[in-house]
Amino acid sequence: MKTIALLILLVVTTLSAVAITGWILYLLVKRYFDNQQKERLLQMKIDERRETLKVVTPIRLQAYERMALFLERISPDSLVLRCWQPGMDLKLLQGVMTKNIRDEWEHNLSQQVYIDTATWAHIREAKDEMINLVNSSAVTLTDTDDPTRLAASIFASAAQQRPTDRALEILHKEINELF
Repeated sequence: MKTIALLILLVVTTLSAVAITGWILYLLVKRYFDNQQKERLLQMKIDERRETLKVVTPIRLQAYERMALFLERISPDSLVLRCWQPGMDLKLLQGVMTKNIRDEWEHNLSQQVYIDTATWAHIREAKDEMINLVNSSAVTLTDTDDPTRLAASIFASAAQQRPTDRALEILHKEINELF
C-alpha cells in the first residue's frame, strides 16, 4: 500500500512537474510569437508611414510654395502693381485689391491641410491685415482723390513692416524645421 501511495505520489509529482514545465514553455513560446507579431505590425506601420511620406512630402512642399506665393502676391507692392490700371477711380482700385486678396485666399484654402495650424493662423492674419490696410488707407481719402494716392497711402502704411512679412518668416521657419 505504501508503494502504491509512493507510486501515485511519484506519478502526481512527475505529472505536476511536466504540467508546470509545459505551462512555462507555452507562456514563453506565446510571448515569443506575440513579440514577433508586434514587431511585424510595427515594421508594417513604419513601412506604411515611409510610403505615405513619399507621397505627402512633395504635396506639402507644394503647399508651402503656394502659400509663399500667396503671401508675395498679396504684399502691398505686388498687389498695387498687379491691380492698378489706368482710368480706375479710388473705390474701384480698393474693390479690385480686396477682391484680389479674397480670391487668392479662396484659391489656396485647401493648403491648410498640409500646413501647421499656428502657421496657417499667421497666414490668415496677414490676409486680414492686408484687407484692413487697403480699406483703412481708402477711408482716409475722398472718393474723388486719385487712386495713386491710395497706393501711396498703402505703401506708407506698410513702410515699417509689410503685414505679409511675419507670416512669410514663420512659413520659412516651418519649412526649415521640417525639411
